[in-house]
Order: sequence, then C-alpha cells, then structure tokens
Amino acid sequence: MKKDTRSAGVARQYSGTAGRIENSQIGVFLAYASDRSRALIDRELYLPRAWTEDRERCRAAGIGDEVAFATKPELAQTMIERALDAGVPFGWLTGDEAYGQVGKLRLWLESRGVAHVLAVPKSQMVISMEPQQRRAHA
Repeated sequence: MKKDTRSAGVARQYSGTAGRIENSQIGVFLAYASDRSRALIDRELYLPRAWTEDRERCRAAGIGDEVAFATKPELAQTMIERALDAGVPFGWLTGDEAYGQVGKLRLWLESRGVAHVLAVPKSQMVISMEPQQRRAHA
C-alpha cells in the first residue's frame, strides 16, 4: 500500500492484495506456467481515469502523453495479444472473475481461439451452445 499520491497510478482503489479499498498502485500481470517452470512474462500499470485525465500529473510521474485510460481487462487483453503475437505456446488461459465477468474479453478470447477458464460471479449469465438456461452452483 502507498501512503503518497505522487507515485504513478496511486489512488484510493480496491486492492485484491489488501481485500479492501486502499491508497495503492495496481498492476495487471501475465504469468506463464508449465509443469517445469513459471514466470511473469508481461505487466501493465493500471492508471485510474483520474490519472489519465490529468496530463500534468502523468508527466510529473514520467507517464507519456500517449498513455490513455484502459480498464484492467483491456490491459489484460493487450498483454495476451502481445503473447499470442510473439508465439508464446500455451494450452489454457485462466483468470479471476474481474476478467471473467467481462463479456467483451471472453468473446475476444473465443475469436482468437484461446482456450480459457475464467471465474464468473454466480449471478453471471453464461451462454452455451445449447439454447437453455441452467443455474451454476459453486
């Protein structure tokens, strides 16, 4: 958790690490895991809209004018796209419900042929190839 407000991206926001709203920086990370090893292969700093709308504050923190607001799922999609374009071999992509509840990301993964398992809230409507509704129980 950060006490100052000058570090890039610091804001009062929900932190999964703390499990509550804190003054913090949030990073989105892409990790690779196999049966032999694991590694972080990409990362992006999440910048809240209050940051991207304050260009002077961004410049003071070393953030270029070309950096625009992006949601955490949009940052994840950008990193996944870079991994796909680089030919990173993987069988599955996984993520928590912060990413699974975003239909646009799920549809993009399907359009790219990426096998994925993403958590969704229990209230989330999930569309299957069979035209029927079923309640999922955890």
